[in-house]
Amino acid sequence: MPDNPRPRQIVTTSDQALAARCARGRILVIDDDAEILTAFGFLFTLEGYACETYSSAPAFLAVLHENRPQFPGPCCLLCDVSMPEMDGLELQRQLAQDENTPLILISGSSGAEEAVTGLHAGALDFLIKPIETEALLAVVARALAVDRQGQLDRMRRANLTARLATLTERERAVLRRVAQGQTNYEISQDIAIAERTVKLYRQRAMEKLGVATLPELVRIVDEFIY
Repeated sequence: MPDNPRPRQIVTTSDQALAARCARGRILVIDDDAEILTAFGFLFTLEGYACETYSSAPAFLAVLHENRPQFPGPCCLLCDVSMPEMDGLELQRQLAQDENTPLILISGSSGAEEAVTGLHAGALDFLIKPIETEALLAVVARALAVDRQGQLDRMRRANLTARLATLTERERAVLRRVAQGQTNYEISQDIAIAERTVKLYRQRAMEKLGVATLPELVRIVDEFIY
């Protein structure tokens, strides 16, 4: 799903129940087989997840592009490979540029070539029908865990990006040299300022970034400033 979906507000008791399910995990199932949709929808609902079912890839894309507000929580996509109009691999290609949601491909007729193509393109797993319930639930749990961590990572990056934007150019210059292992004295000589001023810039920058140790600071500088 989009990195920043519009938040949905709890209004009714049914909204509250749905929000709790979404917090556990939201599973999107795309398959042209109505029996599969019914069976998966029943299974995932029974397991306490929120589940949405779509009979085709275009139907799913139409809803996706509406960017409807969603309750927060991890999400994964379970998609059949062999479907009319648009198959699962084509949907995967269309989602590749804008989607971070873990994708699980399923099929009852595809061969090794489709499986390899899907996995190389980033699918989390490729399951062959009929799928054992325990195996399906295990893969879905893994996909939701991946998405949950991905959401946390993106939130962390957004937070740090906002904090980095508050640094002055001189503070950035000091941090780069700290990450290179230079002492406060060496930095003062390098950029022609007093050593006590270097200490001030260093302390102020660390406070802005919310870090307390040198290793934390070095990781952030390596990741974001260089």
